[in-house]
Amino acid sequence: MTGTTIIVAIVAVAVALLIAIPLTSKAAVEKKVKADAEIVGTAEDKARSIIDEALKTAEAKKREALLEVKEESLRTKNELEKETKERRNELQKYEKRVLAKEESVDKKADAVEKREAECTARLAELQKKEKRVEELELKGVQELERVSGLTSEQAKQELLKSVEDDVKVDVAKLYKELESKAKEDAGKKAKEYVVNAIQKCAVDHVSEATISVVQLPSDEMKGRIIGREGRNIRTLETMTGVDLIIDDTPEAVVLSAFDPVRREIARVALEKLIVDGRIHPARIEEMVEKAQKEVENQIREEGEAAAMDVGVHGIHPELLKLLGRMKFRSSYGQNALKHSIEVAQLSGLLAGEVGVDVRMAKRAGLLHDIGKSIDHEVEGSHIQIGVDICKKYKENAIVINAVAAHHGDVEPESLIACIVQAADAISAARPGARRETLEIYTNRLKQLEDITNSFKGVDKSFAIQAGREIRVMVVPEHVSDADMVIMARDIAKQIEAELKYPGQIKVNVIRESRAVDYAK
Repeated sequence: MTGTTIIVAIVAVAVALLIAIPLTSKAAVEKKVKADAEIVGTAEDKARSIIDEALKTAEAKKREALLEVKEESLRTKNELEKETKERRNELQKYEKRVLAKEESVDKKADAVEKREAECTARLAELQKKEKRVEELELKGVQELERVSGLTSEQAKQELLKSVEDDVKVDVAKLYKELESKAKEDAGKKAKEYVVNAIQKCAVDHVSEATISVVQLPSDEMKGRIIGREGRNIRTLETMTGVDLIIDDTPEAVVLSAFDPVRREIARVALEKLIVDGRIHPARIEEMVEKAQKEVENQIREEGEAAAMDVGVHGIHPELLKLLGRMKFRSSYGQNALKHSIEVAQLSGLLAGEVGVDVRMAKRAGLLHDIGKSIDHEVEGSHIQIGVDICKKYKENAIVINAVAAHHGDVEPESLIACIVQAADAISAARPGARRETLEIYTNRLKQLEDITNSFKGVDKSFAIQAGREIRVMVVPEHVSDADMVIMARDIAKQIEAELKYPGQIKVNVIRESRAVDYAK
């Protein structure tokens, strides 16, 4: 087969295909359209049936919803009607209760009005009765005054006196009970503390007296001391400020001076002159200067030794000098420095027993009488002088209060002040600690008896036990048992206020009733 034939054949096939393709496509399209028309018809039928069913369903649900709404509205209406009915019933009950209360209030108001009327009537009746009672009381008082012979004011005074006596008895009984209880509670411990302190601080009972007499080797020395026309004795008196009494006393010269330090300087200087044997004005001046330095050194050493013995440190040097001066000062024959040392030791022991600061207690005890070192140079009591000295040298406030309170002039502000007060009393009251001149002693006994005899109801009184006790005999008709207790306290207070004495004084009030008859 040639090429042309092949090409012709291919062309013929292509032409045939071109003619056949449109025909085939048309038939396919018609077939497709027919099929689609059938599907659309079927879908429309289905859609109609679905719509019909949906309408039927919607209609049924609508009827159901309407039924439910009707039922709900009916139920709500019934509930509202029921609630309204209940509220109406409650309101009716409240109305009934209010009406009942109104009726009750009306009844009570009527009853109150009746009672007010009754009370008014009773009040008027009571006023009449009260007026009648006042009249009867007045008549009764007048009748009692006529019968008793006393006015109402006098009867009132008698009644008050009777009540006062009863109260006085009760007060005395209560005072005795409280006093006995306090003594019972505190006595044991106090005795134990004091006894322990005294036992631990045992000192000699013999007190050291201030030396005022200089022994001479012979009576010839008196003339040498006086000197030509008395120039030696005048020089010595002028330099020392001490009076020399040269009398008939064998082999002795008496030195008289109010200042104990000056007296000591004069004593030392005179003894040095006697030993030296050269007695003339120039030598006297030299010996007096040496004696002054010696006494000043001795004063300083005594003060330092006292502080060292007690164990108190840090005291101002001027206070130590004042302490040393107390070696030449005495009170009732008791050396002031030894007394201060003893009080300091006792204060420390008592402070240790009760659990307070021992060092502070010793310091206060050592300085409690510091005012006595210069009380002959400065006006005022040794207590006030001591307080001023302690303030001047910046002592502790506790020490200052202890100094001020050790004789009860001011109230103690600390337990240490009370301890110093007790230690001072212990040191002064122990046997042999102090001595008095006969004149002072007899005057004190007389003053004791005069004070007690000044009280109403006292028959007689006796000072016994060397003035340590005053025994008071009272008139039993004028002083009762209850009055005795109060009288003893009043006497003790007056003795404390008016007398100065070492230690303490016991006030013993005695009431004795006697019945006397005679057989004939």
